[in-house]
Amino acid sequence: MKLVRLGEQGAERPAVLIDEEAFDLTPLTDDVDGTFLASEGISRAQDAIEGGHLPRIDPGQTRIGAPIARPSAIMCIGMNYAAHAAESGSVPPEVPVLFYKAPNTIVGPYDPIVIPRGSTKTDWEVELGVVIGARASYLESPEDARRVIAGYVLSNDVSERAFQLEQSGGQWSKGKSCASFNPLGPWLVPADEIDDPQSLWMRSSVNGEPRQGSSAADMVFSVSFIVWHLSQYLVLEPGDLINTGTPEGVALSGRFPYLSAGDVVEVSAERLGAQRSLCISPV
Repeated sequence: MKLVRLGEQGAERPAVLIDEEAFDLTPLTDDVDGTFLASEGISRAQDAIEGGHLPRIDPGQTRIGAPIARPSAIMCIGMNYAAHAAESGSVPPEVPVLFYKAPNTIVGPYDPIVIPRGSTKTDWEVELGVVIGARASYLESPEDARRVIAGYVLSNDVSERAFQLEQSGGQWSKGKSCASFNPLGPWLVPADEIDDPQSLWMRSSVNGEPRQGSSAADMVFSVSFIVWHLSQYLVLEPGDLINTGTPEGVALSGRFPYLSAGDVVEVSAERLGAQRSLCISPV
């Protein structure tokens, strides 16, 4: 089962994909949001489909939006792959590095990436995204993390490196929170359908040329550890998104040019689908 949101930006409607069929989710919820996820919405959707209570729909050429509504927070883990830390000029961290992106950076998987005004170093970062399904604080152990994860999504943590590192004032969010800087989706896969998120492969390319390719098994800190660790410091809310870090192969390495208008960024992850984003100039 895959949860999607279909329609024009700001007017998306929730739906479910099973194999080649699509079902309207609006009889159960107005959106794929924290309220829906926290009320066992995914299992209710499964039951409704099995019971024949959700109407079939033809999505046709409808725009695919981000698979979750705007979360209360986007939490990101920095340098969570040893090789990426090295290409960034750093050693792997001893504890997870946390930074935030603005929630309004989320766009759909095929929406354009807007190169910010004055940008010279816009970069791509394919990542495994974790969506929280229940309020969590002070989890007892990493093993407890599974019960508060709603599912997994494909995420692109687009970054402007000059804003992030040279004009930051010491924090990274300036380079992470520009408009359109978090393409997400195309769908949300429920956590119970992915036995081991660390086994998932991720890839990226720019203009058809390969950039990143790695398994999530190469993470410094696993998904379960990240969720547990964050819960010791803050309250995770249903619908929140955690970007878990990116593998090596970004422009920051110096091996590839940064993005400019006209470039096409493609990212994909095993079982989580693929994105295609055209880079455009600022409006």
